[in-house]
Amino acid sequence: MKALRVVALWMALVLGVASSAMAEGFALTEWSARGLGLASGMVGRADDVSAIAYNAAGITQLPGVQVMGGMGLIAPMGTLSLDTTYGKQETTTKPAVWAMPHAYASWQLNDSLWLGLGVFSRFGLGNSYDQNWTGRYNLYSVNLQTISAVPTLAWKINDIFSVSAGLEIMNINLTTEQKFPTPLPGMAGNPAFDNDIEVQGSGWGVGGHFGLHARLNDEWSIGLAYKTQVTANVYGEAKYEGGLKRSGMKEFQDADAHGTVQLPDSLALGVAYKPLDNLSFEVGAVWTRWSTYNSLNIYMDNGSNSISHKNWSDGWNFNASVEYKPLDWWSLRAGFWYETPVINEDHSDFMVPSNGRTALTLGTGVEWNDFTIDFAYCHMWINPTSYDDTDGHGILDSGYITGGNSKNTVANIYMLSFGYKF
Repeated sequence: MKALRVVALWMALVLGVASSAMAEGFALTEWSARGLGLASGMVGRADDVSAIAYNAAGITQLPGVQVMGGMGLIAPMGTLSLDTTYGKQETTTKPAVWAMPHAYASWQLNDSLWLGLGVFSRFGLGNSYDQNWTGRYNLYSVNLQTISAVPTLAWKINDIFSVSAGLEIMNINLTTEQKFPTPLPGMAGNPAFDNDIEVQGSGWGVGGHFGLHARLNDEWSIGLAYKTQVTANVYGEAKYEGGLKRSGMKEFQDADAHGTVQLPDSLALGVAYKPLDNLSFEVGAVWTRWSTYNSLNIYMDNGSNSISHKNWSDGWNFNASVEYKPLDWWSLRAGFWYETPVINEDHSDFMVPSNGRTALTLGTGVEWNDFTIDFAYCHMWINPTSYDDTDGHGILDSGYITGGNSKNTVANIYMLSFGYKF
């Protein structure tokens, strides 16, 4: 009973914070402090309870009841350098720190079956700019937040192979804010004639998680994890402010809004090698089918629809990591990952001003009796995106932006996790 109360408390804390959980970027793989310190090298290892997020088949390595909970903080920063008819104008994103909680629990039922539950975020982005910045007709604020609950069953087939299956229940919240001009001749870009539109919506989606873990011997293990596509119908409202709303025209009045958010499936592979009891390595790759992300369209009952083409490409994440324990109670970790570009620059916008990422990670952990504490840090370099040929609404068609690019975009991630074994 004590174990169940602790598990319930972990989950309640995560769900309570999740309403404000957002992150710069789009696909998230930072699901525990140890996992972050190992650059997500937990698909082949899969040997702590956060494996529920990385490769749940690995929880068959965990005896008894185990829990983990924690928080990540993501601090992004970047600059948009735009060419305009008034000369080059540069805008830096507003300083922000986004919270990203996680919680996990596993329970060994018998020698063959384990139950698991994870609560974490698979996707998220948050960017905001000054309301009067150059690109405000595309957007000046966007927040996409997801939180997933994943109940899981893992089966240990024999001493080598384990498999898992989980149901993902995802909540999605999306808010966008942008300006649009009053169409008066010669006044393009004059903020005195700008109007505002804020669109808010939320919805639910369902998907599946499947894992395979093979512990070939004491030194080698292999993991494979597949997360299905999640499609959610999002419903909300569009709110207008400005002179066009006061004019009484139907297309500029508050209205119900709806759209479909389609998030991609992914397949992860990890190969772990443990030559010594206190030393392990892992290399891995994650393929994400971003080609299913064709558009992000919002339809409003007043007829003012927002059509945004995406047509992204499939992406790859390649990672490598090492973990060393100089003492029985102390671990040191380091990792690296590289992600290939996915954005189609013919449709680029200011919602995701990045096109591929490279990261270095460091981490440490301590064990005391049945407690574990892990901390990790990640510095991420984000590739620039060009706006020279985009058809994104409110950019080149604004009448005064002629091109440009993002630059000097980075993110720092800090994460802390606490674990307990009953």
